[in-house]
Amino acid sequence: MLGWLKRKPGPPWVEAYRRDTPGKLDRKANINSLTFIALDAETSGFDTANDHLLSIGIVPIREGRMEIGARRSWLVQQTATPNNEAVKIHGISPAESARATPEADVLAELLPALTGAVIVGHHIGFDAAIIGRALQRHFGVKLRNRMIDTALLSMRHVDAFHKTGYANQRPPGLDEICQHAGLPVMGRHTASGDAYTTGQLFLWLCSRQRVRLGRDLRAGDLLK
Repeated sequence: MLGWLKRKPGPPWVEAYRRDTPGKLDRKANINSLTFIALDAETSGFDTANDHLLSIGIVPIREGRMEIGARRSWLVQQTATPNNEAVKIHGISPAESARATPEADVLAELLPALTGAVIVGHHIGFDAAIIGRALQRHFGVKLRNRMIDTALLSMRHVDAFHKTGYANQRPPGLDEICQHAGLPVMGRHTASGDAYTTGQLFLWLCSRQRVRLGRDLRAGDLLK
């Protein structure tokens, strides 16, 4: 009688994502045993409920190294996007977006890359909300990955950005932390460029934490 309540299987790569991406991680796991994906998304605006993906960039990180050869980026097709303030940041014109790869096709390539990985991003909650809504819309699947926000990680582990008692304290921006760390700062922000910069920042933060603790890092050292 309850057969009609069963979830209809999705494409094989969606089912593989559901099966192989646990909602929890072993906090004692050595981070060198984990796959991290540095990710950045550019969007049509700043409203997670109404705006859409325009581009996504990812860089895998394994065993303490960014795998530059596996770096990927996509422009996402949106047939109608506003020519608003966001365009000044990412530089993707409405005409360029209209000619790009359909959103469902981009997600079909993205999700296998995210399967089983920990996502690393700067202010990643916003990007995750936009991507998660798109995944639900096209494939009925939630974004399951554990996530690490390099802005929050910096506030926990870098003295210059520690939380204060000031109620309106703003988490540090990507360029701000990179300047502090002596890392290269990109010019115009793109998803691919910011994913790469975020990966560099993540490895820098891991190195600092490893020195401070005097041992290899475990997942619990990075996750809340």
